[in-house]
Amino acid sequence: MPERLHKLLAAAGLGSRREIEDWIRAGRVTVNGELATIGQSIELRDRVSIDKKPFRFKLESKTGKPRAPRVLLYNKPEGEIVSRDDPEGRPSVFAQLPRLRGAKWIAVGRLDINSGGLLLFTTSGDLANRLMHPRYEIEREYAVRVMGVLTKVQTQQLLDGIEMEDGIGKFDLIQDQGGEGSNHWYHVILKEGRKREVRRIFQAVGLMVSRLIRVRYGNITLPPRVKRGQTLDLEPVQVQALMQAVGLSESNEESAPAPRRSKPTEGEARSSRASRSQEGPSKFGSNKSSPDKPSTPRGAGRAPRQTKPGKTTSPRSKPR
Repeated sequence: MPERLHKLLAAAGLGSRREIEDWIRAGRVTVNGELATIGQSIELRDRVSIDKKPFRFKLESKTGKPRAPRVLLYNKPEGEIVSRDDPEGRPSVFAQLPRLRGAKWIAVGRLDINSGGLLLFTTSGDLANRLMHPRYEIEREYAVRVMGVLTKVQTQQLLDGIEMEDGIGKFDLIQDQGGEGSNHWYHVILKEGRKREVRRIFQAVGLMVSRLIRVRYGNITLPPRVKRGQTLDLEPVQVQALMQAVGLSESNEESAPAPRRSKPTEGEARSSRASRSQEGPSKFGSNKSSPDKPSTPRGAGRAPRQTKPGKTTSPRSKPR
């Protein structure tokens, strides 16, 4: 079945659709020996070249269809930026990821340098764009430590919406996780990812965020076993669930719109509760230990194994 050229190349992990279109305009892409055109449809058997180098689509051996994209989970530490180029030379999350051949990692949204937690990367520009698009209302959940305590009036303001310079900012859910003084934690959920939005929403009611950790993106929860600076390849069933949530099937065809709310599975819910108990006070019981005090897991002195589906890897590990 014919597919749009720029769509197939984006799904193969070469870049976003917009980037691929720029390549086509610049004459860098040919199909069957002729210059490609914007909006051109091709078959997978067609000969595609980029900068005069042949490109082959990776296909499933059983179905002959393009392989599902790869999705990587990363537990970002504070102090790293989500950018490949930085004039200041600050550490980048991309330096910690496994290397790819014939593709590149595309970040699903960002976390600022002072924030940490769950970051998703994929080899599909199409999947990344859809996961970030407000149309699909993918939930983002954060553990937030603030200086002070929200009043009932302030809480209602944050749920109703706060006027900011770039539009209305609001949370869909706020859960008080407890704590005292400058160590009070909340879990908040919203369905968009504007720049420093969570911090700016709290600041609008006079509360400063002292720590921000993303613990969930859609139906993907940060597992407790993935420590700061480690990565985890998502299982094929998890990748397929992400694709279905944004109207993509394995063959990259558009399907039904995403549901309004992504509900974690029972296993993911257990992981979420365990993660919250490590990162901040939990509604499932008091947490007397300080969220800033890192736990020492069994075998902490051993380096994790290389990235495989369902296994974690540290940034020092060399991928196969």
